[in-house]
Amino acid sequence: MPTFIRLSWRRLLPAVLAAVLLLTAAATARAAAGELPQPQGPVILTITGAITRTNGDGVARFDRAMLEALPGRSAAVETPWLSGVTTYEGPFGAAVLAAVGASGATLKVRALNDYVAEVPAEDFQRDGLILALRENGKVMSVRERGPVFIIYPFDLDPALNSEKYYNRSVWQISTIEVE
Repeated sequence: MPTFIRLSWRRLLPAVLAAVLLLTAAATARAAAGELPQPQGPVILTITGAITRTNGDGVARFDRAMLEALPGRSAAVETPWLSGVTTYEGPFGAAVLAAVGASGATLKVRALNDYVAEVPAEDFQRDGLILALRENGKVMSVRERGPVFIIYPFDLDPALNSEKYYNRSVWQISTIEVE
């Protein structure tokens, strides 16, 4: 007759609890070390430079779901790119910078076509600036200025309707370097 090792739940419970505590401590240490969760879908935005929270080797990569999970707003604005009022939705620029622990004064925002604009980090802290992911309720494709588009709060501050801010309103954003 085979011999079975008999373990009682009383003997296993301490080992199981110790393993759970060890795994929880490791996850907490990673979060404290500044790690972001890994993207589960296609990466649509990469942030590098003076950041403290990453999910790669000195880089923060975001998929759409990660960006949509950040606090944001909907903005109904008139822009020179489309006629009439267009509604954009996305996370606040300040929320994105906070998510990566950004500490620089300048952001080099690069589009898919290699257009680069230098945007003061203080602009991203401005109330209402969003990184638009949706236009009139629809996910923005590359053809429609997506996947990410800087939208200044033109609806909240009419003084922003100027070439200076239009030039900083980069669309088809692929990367942001924090300097």
